[in-house]
Amino acid sequence: MKIRCLVVDDERLALEVMESYIERAPFLQLAKLCSTPLEALDFLSRNTVDVIFLDIEMPGLTGLQLLQTLKAPPAVILTTAYPQFAVDAFELNAVDYLLKPIPFPRFLTAVQKVQSLVSAKAAVSPALENRTNASAGPMFIKSGTKTVRIDFTDILFIEARKDHVLIITKQHKIATQLSMATLLEKLPAEQFLRVHRSFIVSITKIETIERGRILIEKTEIPIGEFYRDGVNERIRFQ
Repeated sequence: MKIRCLVVDDERLALEVMESYIERAPFLQLAKLCSTPLEALDFLSRNTVDVIFLDIEMPGLTGLQLLQTLKAPPAVILTTAYPQFAVDAFELNAVDYLLKPIPFPRFLTAVQKVQSLVSAKAAVSPALENRTNASAGPMFIKSGTKTVRIDFTDILFIEARKDHVLIITKQHKIATQLSMATLLEKLPAEQFLRVHRSFIVSITKIETIERGRILIEKTEIPIGEFYRDGVNERIRFQ
């Protein structure tokens, strides 16, 4: 599957460079070159893309302002000649930040991050479909020599350790040898969300989300880079 790319930059030479780079990468497909943010907004209102290569400094509407107007933006790679915008890129959850002039190897490093994100989303989608039929009732988990009943509403989060998985409730920590993938299939999709390769959280137990971390019952849970977009999309609709 090719990754659809939108390039937004007011400099003709910058557009031509990005176009040539995309053509050289066999897993990328150019969807559109836009010379203004408004042209990009119009295109996005009628089309979907996997990644936007977005220049920051543009007249009228900056790249950062354009990004803030998008309700559910795709992956974004910011491009600029000004290194001082790196903090803004971090706060807006950009996948990467490319300084002009952009070397082709550095471009490839950035798009490989997007490729990993797209692959992760594709792998998550079938799992979510399977989980929509999960029972609203309890599940029974093998823990050592015991079989333990766990009510979904009691679960705060689930954490993968080196050689076992912990199901955390307010009262208990239940260890099991089941994999995270197996547990995810047992949990109702509307209540639980994988936010890191080592963490599944109960959405209703989330207290705050700040700077890539979720707080549940005084426990800080990291949001993995590959799961960040999925978390943002789910939380928006809560």
